[in-house]
Amino acid sequence: MSQRKIFLVLLFISTVSLLLHHGGHLNWTMEAFHLGCPAIHSHPAPGLKPKHTNVAFLKTHKTASSTMQNLLFRFAERNNLTVAMPVQACSHQFCYPRSFTSHFVHPHTIPPNIITSHMRFNRAELQRLMPNDTKYVTILREPSSMFESLFSYYNQYCQSFKRVPNGSLEAFLDDPGRYYRPDETFSMYAHNTLAFDLGGEKDRPESDVVYAQSFLKEVEQVFSLVMIAEYFDESLVLLRHLLNWDLDDILYVKLNMRTTSSKRSLTPGLQSKIRAWNSLDARLYDHFNASLWSQLSDLGLDCVAREVRLLQRAQERLLRSCFGERMPLVRSAAEIKNKELRPWQPSGKVDIVGYDLPVNSSPGFSSQAQELCLKLIMPEIQYSRVLLRSQSLRYRRGYQLRTPQMSHPPLQPIRTVLPRHPQVQRSQPPPPAAPGPASESGSPSTSKPVAGTQGRTTKLGLKSSQTQAS
Repeated sequence: MSQRKIFLVLLFISTVSLLLHHGGHLNWTMEAFHLGCPAIHSHPAPGLKPKHTNVAFLKTHKTASSTMQNLLFRFAERNNLTVAMPVQACSHQFCYPRSFTSHFVHPHTIPPNIITSHMRFNRAELQRLMPNDTKYVTILREPSSMFESLFSYYNQYCQSFKRVPNGSLEAFLDDPGRYYRPDETFSMYAHNTLAFDLGGEKDRPESDVVYAQSFLKEVEQVFSLVMIAEYFDESLVLLRHLLNWDLDDILYVKLNMRTTSSKRSLTPGLQSKIRAWNSLDARLYDHFNASLWSQLSDLGLDCVAREVRLLQRAQERLLRSCFGERMPLVRSAAEIKNKELRPWQPSGKVDIVGYDLPVNSSPGFSSQAQELCLKLIMPEIQYSRVLLRSQSLRYRRGYQLRTPQMSHPPLQPIRTVLPRHPQVQRSQPPPPAAPGPASESGSPSTSKPVAGTQGRTTKLGLKSSQTQAS
């Protein structure tokens, strides 16, 4: 055999070995190769180009953001990254609804690579905390369906909602000013919640077009990607390309869903009233929904549709490996045997469902695989607690290894894998968290296309990739 043939054989073996090293990526890569999509061809062998690991995800309310948070938590653990976690006084959020400050971040999780727990966005403070190359991402949801979810979920906490006789959404929308008090602690759940979460002024009048346009421009400048809950899978395709992640990095299970009986049907008239009352949120959503489809078109709608199908197939394989041949069934909190998997219930009027993990007796089902499946379905509050505990343990181990000559040892954990970036100064203890409910975001579920985007959906030719929070 000539030297050239030997070289080609060795090159082929090396390439196959590299793909096999990435496990499930082999089928994904080979199938993508045959699609003829330039965007997919730009990464023929996942892992050759470094993944982007510094991410700030603004977790908005009732927008499928709990599902995104779980995805980011798992990515961080797989890649030995540090996730910024709230101090104990803030519970599992960064003292929301207060504007975010670095004083709300637990010192054992500084400096972070990822931040994703609930906060009210504060650009200056986040840029001070996060690395300079951080990608900023958030997610929005169609305002009428989101407001219905907020009204149901926070009815026992938001005074503007509690004042309404018989908890009637229709009565509130007939005269919002009769019940709404802008200065109350949880008033942001009752008016322009998306704008408030993004750091905007929720009570600007609808006629203030100049402010609305300025705010839209600011959000556009800061966020590299604004995902849309109704098109969750398509948004994940854009996220994967933005961060150079692999298919396995964007697999998910829908979390924090309400039962059908907890949801209200909205007439077109109610939808119009909700959008009028939340006019700033409506502007945000319409602008970034159009922006999302522009980005998808640039990537190529056919290629996006194919990537979505690959994602859905990979998710089905993952779920079958975790739950057996039957797909996972949602259960009420009372039916879930493992208390670490029981989702938080906001009130007796709303049922939030979750999953129970079956005992897998397969000899090939390792403890590592069992842990992956457990984290995949773990609710926000429990996962936040577990992640803070593991990162604190890592911090303490690193502190014990430090030499006495190093300055400020309590504030600077050892980093053996990831590059350092400037330490956030903490000159005073964090203020206590404002009292309030433990708030969680919604998760995606199948929905009809948003008005004005049905034609684009038909172009994609997808059956089940449209999702929305509940």
